[in-house]
Amino acid sequence: MLPRRRHELPPTAGLPLRLTDLRPGPATLAGDIAAQLGTPPLALTCSGTAALLIALATLRELKPSCRRVVMPAYTCPLVPLAVHQAGLEPVPCDLRPGHYDMEPHALRAACDERTLAILPTHLAGRVADVDDALAVANNVGAYVIEDAAQALGARREGGSVGLAGDIGFFSLAAGKGLSIYEGGLLAARDPELRERLAHTAARIAPFQPGWELRRSMELLGYAALYRPRGLRLAYGNPLRRALRRGDPVAAVGDDFSLPLPLHAVGRWRQAVGAHAAMRLPAFIGECAARAQRYLPRLRAIPGIGVLDDPAGARGTWPFFMLLLPDQQRRDAVLEQLWQTGHGVSRLFIHALPDYAYLDGIVPAGGVPNARDFAARSLSIGNSTWLTDADMAAICGVLEATPT
Repeated sequence: MLPRRRHELPPTAGLPLRLTDLRPGPATLAGDIAAQLGTPPLALTCSGTAALLIALATLRELKPSCRRVVMPAYTCPLVPLAVHQAGLEPVPCDLRPGHYDMEPHALRAACDERTLAILPTHLAGRVADVDDALAVANNVGAYVIEDAAQALGARREGGSVGLAGDIGFFSLAAGKGLSIYEGGLLAARDPELRERLAHTAARIAPFQPGWELRRSMELLGYAALYRPRGLRLAYGNPLRRALRRGDPVAAVGDDFSLPLPLHAVGRWRQAVGAHAAMRLPAFIGECAARAQRYLPRLRAIPGIGVLDDPAGARGTWPFFMLLLPDQQRRDAVLEQLWQTGHGVSRLFIHALPDYAYLDGIVPAGGVPNARDFAARSLSIGNSTWLTDADMAAICGVLEATPT
C-alpha cells in the first residue's frame, strides 16, 4: 500500500466554495445555470432524486396505465428508490459489455406498452447514447428522461445534455461540480410539460423550514470541509471505518433508505449557488484540461480501459472511470489505494439487483454485463487538488499490479 497522503483528496471534483459565496443575494441559481448551458428555463429542486421523483409523478398522471421505468442495471440506487416511491416499477436493463450504455437488445426486450419512461444515464460525466433510447421509446410510446445527475455542463452535438429526451435532470449534491449540498435542476424543452412539472413540484415538494435549516447547516459544513485538510474528517475517516467493518456500500455512500425527502430550496442556498455558479464554466474547463493531461498515461497502461465520450460529445470530468481486466486486479489496486487519501474509490458497489436493501424493489434477473462492470471498475477523483505526483503514484500502482 502507498503511504497515506497527508491530506485527503475527494473521489469527485466539486467546485470549492468561498467565504464570499455565503453572503446573501438574489435567488437566481436556476436562471443563471440555464443561461450558462443555453437551455430553456430550469426548475430548482431539493436534489437530483427529487427532480426525478417530480418528473415521474408528472408523467404518471399523463399515462396512468404505464408503470414500468427502465434504467441501466448499473446506476445509483437512488434511481430505483425514486421510481418505487413514485408508485412505479423499476426495470433494470443490462449494459453493453464493458460500457455504461444500456445494451440495445436488452433495452428492446425490457420495453413494451407498459413502459412509462426510459432513463439513459450520463454516467461519470460521460455522454450516453440517448438516440437509441429515443428510438425504443418512440416504438412503445414511452417518455425519455435523461439522468444527467453527474454531467452538469456536458454537451452533445453542441447543446447541453438533458434536452434530447422529454425531461432531463442534474444534481447539485456534495462533490458534484456546483453544489448547494443537496439540490437538483429539472429541464424540459416543451413549455406545457415544464408547466406540468412546476405544478407537480408545488404540490409534492413544498417549502419545509426544518429540512431547509438542516441543509443550510450541512452546506456550511461542506463549505468549511470540502478541501484537503477537512476532507479527512468529513470523508476519509468515515470511509476507512466503513471498510474496516467490511461495509463497502457505506464506504461509498450507497446506503439509502425511504422515504426520500421532497421540499423546496430556500433563498439563501439559492444565493450561495448563484455566487459560486459564476466560476462554474471555468471550473469545468479546468477539469477537462486536467483530464486531457492525465488521460494519455492512463490509456497507456496495459489492460486498463478509460471511459470516454462518443463522437460529437464533450462530457465533464468529475473523475476518471477505469475498467480493469478482472475483479482480482481491480481489488488488488484498491487494496493499495482506496485508503491512502489519493481519491481512488468505487462509484457504485453493485449492480442494482445485488443491493440487499433493494430486495423487493428491484427484480432479480440476469444482468451479467452490469455485474461485470461493477466488479472491474474503479474511479480516480479529478479534483482541483490532484497533482502530477498524485497521478504518478496512482499510475505506478496500476502499472505494477500483476495482470
